[in-house]
Formats: sequence, C-alpha cells, structure tokens
Amino acid sequence: MKIVIKHATILSEEGKTKDILIDEGKIQSIEDDLSSDDAHIIDVEGKLVVPGLIDVHVHLREPGFEYKETIATGTAAAAKGGFTTICAMPNVNPTPDTAVKMRQIQTLIKKDALVKVKQYAPITELLTTDQLTDQESLIEAGAFAFTNDGVGVQTAATMYKAMEQAVKNNKPIVAHTEDDSLLFDGGAMHEGIRNKALGLPGMTQLTESTQIARDVLLAEATGAHYHICHVSAKESVRVIRDAKRAGIKVTAEVTPHHLLLSEMDIPSDDALFKMNPPLRGKEDQAALLEGLLDGTIDMIATDHAPHSDKEKSGSMLGASFGIIGSETAFPLLYTHLVKTNKVTLKQLVDWMTVKPAEVFNLTEGRLTVGAPADLACFNLEAEKVIDEQYIHSKSSNTPFMGWNVYGNTYITIVDGNVVYQEEK
Repeated sequence: MKIVIKHATILSEEGKTKDILIDEGKIQSIEDDLSSDDAHIIDVEGKLVVPGLIDVHVHLREPGFEYKETIATGTAAAAKGGFTTICAMPNVNPTPDTAVKMRQIQTLIKKDALVKVKQYAPITELLTTDQLTDQESLIEAGAFAFTNDGVGVQTAATMYKAMEQAVKNNKPIVAHTEDDSLLFDGGAMHEGIRNKALGLPGMTQLTESTQIARDVLLAEATGAHYHICHVSAKESVRVIRDAKRAGIKVTAEVTPHHLLLSEMDIPSDDALFKMNPPLRGKEDQAALLEGLLDGTIDMIATDHAPHSDKEKSGSMLGASFGIIGSETAFPLLYTHLVKTNKVTLKQLVDWMTVKPAEVFNLTEGRLTVGAPADLACFNLEAEKVIDEQYIHSKSSNTPFMGWNVYGNTYITIVDGNVVYQEEK
C-alpha cells in the first residue's frame, strides 16, 4: 500500500515540513507537496519524522522465558518506542548455540515480530563454557553477531580465539564485560555511597573496566571489531578513549538509565533500581555523557530486560538484574537531555539511528530516497506520564514509572507498514 506522510518535520530541512511518499517498502520521494490518488494519507501536522530507531541490545526472552516477554510483546514495545530494528540477545533457553537452534528462533521471529529483529548468537556454547560455537554455521543460519551478554568471557584465551574467528567471518564480538573474580559478596548495586547507606553489598567498577582493558588489547592483536555493551564506569570510558586513539577497532554503547540516573537516585532498597552493570557514581554518569559527546561512546542502546513482578519486588538482594527500556528511551532522553540543552536533537537521533547503522553495517537508519521505509514520528510538544497504560511490554519493571515525558511516539512504520499508531 502506498502511504503519503504529510507535513513531516525533518531535521535536515531546518524546520521546514516535507511530504514523504512510501511504496513497495521504500521511501520513493521527499518533496514539498506530494499527493497520490491511491495512497493512504497520514497527516502528522508538523511532528518530527526520523529514521526508525535502532536498538542493538534487547532481551526478548523467547524461547524459554515467555512469562517475562515474548517476541510479539517485545517487538510491540519496540514499535511503541519508535524502534524499527532491534538486536536480540541469545541468553534464552535453549540458547541458539547451534545452527538448528538458531533456525528455530528465526522461525519464531518471522512468525511473530512486528519490527525487524536481528538475532545474536553466543560466543561460547551455553554462554558459560570455554567451548567456542561454530560461527560459520551460525552465520549461515542467520546470526547477526556474537555475544555472551549477561556473563563476561572469563578466559582471555577464549576471547582471543573467538576474535580470531570473528575476523575471518567479518562479524563483531559484542561483550558484556564482567570479571567474576572481582565480584564479592553477591553484589547488588554499585560499590560507592548508597550501598553503604542501605547496607547492601557493592559491585566495583573494576569488574567492567579491567575486562575492557584486557579485551581492547586482544582486539588490537587480532584486528577484531570489538563492541562493548552498556558502558557504566568512568574508568571504562578512559580505556575506550585511549584504545580509539591507538587505532583499535573498538565501539561502545551506553543505556538511557546510566545517562539519566546515578547511585544517588536510588531512594531505598528497591529492586526496580537493580541492574547490571549497576547505576554508578555521579562522576561516572558525567563521564558517560562526556564520552557520548566526544565520540568515545558511539551509540545509545536500551538493554531492554523484562522481568516478572515477583522477580522485581522487595529487596535488591534476591531480585533479578535489569529494567525495561524500549518504550521509554527516546522520550526520556529527549525530555532530560535535549530539552535541558545538554545535547541537540540531531545528536540524540544520530546516536539512536545513524551511528548503530554505521557501526554494524546496516542498511537501515537513513531518511533518504531509496532507503527502507522504516520511520518513527514523535510528538515533541505533548506531555505524557509513564504508567501501566504507557507500557506495551509484558513486563513493567522500570524505575521511571510516574515520570512525565515529551517526545512520545506518534507513528512507527516498518517496511512501509504502520506497526504502531498513537490512539486518539
């Protein structure tokens, strides 16, 4: 079906509105005044239209943990947030560590996904062993890249060999960096000020930064593209900055919650504030934003991690790590970074579209004629509150419940099909 989007505000047009013609899943034209007798007209009345957002770090939980999230509900949450391409982590059950299991997940994605889903494969079998997966067969079965997200690769030799294979296969190694030997006493939050006040065991930032320091040298030796998940510590930012200056092929992401919150925002022993890596100090929070602004950190990714109410209630001590983020990422960042003049709107959009597309060599992330018709439209003027009705995920574990936000999604389009539209 042809679609004409009327009166779209496009960043590249300096405040002018344009019309966008979509047909056969592509952007066919961007002009001042378009019309088509056989097209469905959507008048967005001057609202912002950007390339569909790209999230390189989500957890869809299916198969194995459908009580938390499914491919259907997780992609509905992504569409609600303006995301048109998401990359799903492999810590599901069974984990897709063989070609057969990978094809099974691809079948589920094809059947139920509302947005484009690129599926990660694990670096090692079962995510926790030192036995490398067969990268070539997994790529043939549809693997997007390789990660053991949720656990760090503990052995340097394992990471080195995985990087060697990844270079041969022209795929990135995507790392959750966490040195288990530096985790003490079952840490539940950052080792800093608030954990002592709350009487909770802490997690030092060294668990993250020391493994990054190890791995960037391995990446230099092998020539691998090494991408770091959810950077949280100022020491990590420093190591990544130095590695980039040395010409090492390293890229990195940061989450909205690490940009907007620190340990000092944790009011009590509340499981909704438990995440891995944890909310760190104010200096770490400032370093993350500085790293984004100077290009040390390349992009923003949500680490959307749904859990049941039971898993996220009570004390942090027994609770699961992680919060959801697909629906709330853009409005939270627009409200608290753009409207406060800490970053520009173009910078925010680039970190959530252009940069992930460039880093991972995706065809998406562009608002140009001939590009895939993956678009997100945001209402920058209307204010909404994040509440149960706002959330489309199967889970609602977020510390941002009750926050007021601007920049809410109006329409999301994937390959020329409307997959989300705000109810009027």
